[in-house]
Amino acid sequence: MEKLRKFCVCVLRTQYTYSKHEYSTKSGLLKDINVLDLSRVIAGPFCSMTLGDLGANIIKVESLDGDEARKWGPPFIKDSKDSFYFLSVNRNKKSICIDFKSQEGKKVIYDLARKCDVLVENFVPGKLDQLEIGYDKLKVINPKLIYCAITGFGPTGPYAKKPGYDVIAAAMGGLLNTTGEPDGDPCKAGVAITDITTGLHAFGAIMTALYYREKTGKGQRIDCNLLSTQISSMINIATIYLNCGIEGQRWGTAHANLVPYQAFKSKDGYMVIGTGSNPQFADLCRILGKEELITDERFKDNSKRVENRKEIIRIISEVIQTKTNKEWSEIFKNASFPCGPINKMKDVFEDEHVKAIELVKELPHPDAGTVKVVGPPTVYGLGGNNARLAPPRLGQHTRDILANFLGYHDKKIEGLLDNKVVQ
Repeated sequence: MEKLRKFCVCVLRTQYTYSKHEYSTKSGLLKDINVLDLSRVIAGPFCSMTLGDLGANIIKVESLDGDEARKWGPPFIKDSKDSFYFLSVNRNKKSICIDFKSQEGKKVIYDLARKCDVLVENFVPGKLDQLEIGYDKLKVINPKLIYCAITGFGPTGPYAKKPGYDVIAAAMGGLLNTTGEPDGDPCKAGVAITDITTGLHAFGAIMTALYYREKTGKGQRIDCNLLSTQISSMINIATIYLNCGIEGQRWGTAHANLVPYQAFKSKDGYMVIGTGSNPQFADLCRILGKEELITDERFKDNSKRVENRKEIIRIISEVIQTKTNKEWSEIFKNASFPCGPINKMKDVFEDEHVKAIELVKELPHPDAGTVKVVGPPTVYGLGGNNARLAPPRLGQHTRDILANFLGYHDKKIEGLLDNKVVQ
């Protein structure tokens, strides 16, 4: 009897290993990592997409109504209710819809948590605990689970229960007050940069926790929040205020501490030029035919150039506006200082360098035929970091996940579908 028991255990372990291997993405540095993604909108989905690019199996759990970002349009994908906004942060994922307010839905979440290495969520603190699917519950089910919560303001403090979006954190964290023209109103960035940086912090934290678990066998909870991320991203502005009491100001495209370092109007657009050293400034002066500025006492070093900002900017501006962006790009081709035109998206994707590095990828999509995405920006020498799957339709992989990842039999799956526990 004991031999039979051991044989059965061995068979079950073999089946589980085989099943996990078969469900693996089979490519990428994280191909053996399973991620339970309960996040919506931007920060959480960007984090899980970055994990997915590296090969992790991302199971995106959505409510029966779906991720709110699916409705953030127009424009929408052809013959679909999904927005292109949603498409931008949800590639390399599989979607399952679960009513996790129901007891049967909670059980599905528990089963998923047992087999997953990482969970990412961005609910208001305490919400998932109320639903009995928060960290305190799931760490008992899977002690090795790495649970990453992304919130507006963190799990403690007076604002803990306050909902947070990117622009709110950018406002409260000081970014909006230092963005815009000097004599203009505060201005938000063109994209949800606070969400993106928070998602990247969460990605880094998860990778560190996976490394720690490899060494100790222990899972843990991670908390990332928009406000703390935004304040930490204020770098020099925050540090100068803390130590010198000097408030940050709005400088447009210019820099508070470096001159010249800003956009200059050209004949047909704007060129951004930055000189971070005296040799770079001298190179700029020579190319512009203004060698006399190199030995001018008013501009002899960066401190003097900051002091005499208006005059040096006026002189450079008069020269830059005489030629087009294309002409200046050719003239500055071998310059030692950084420079580049302010591009529209058309210019970005027609740029010879962007084309040469093949950053844009095309992925097959069930409704659109194919969709274009900006691929992962980081290149690994080994292991792979790729855009593989187009963002999923709502509930596209529900049956697949239940059958092939969790191993549910057909009758159980049909029951869950009939009772609208999943869809």
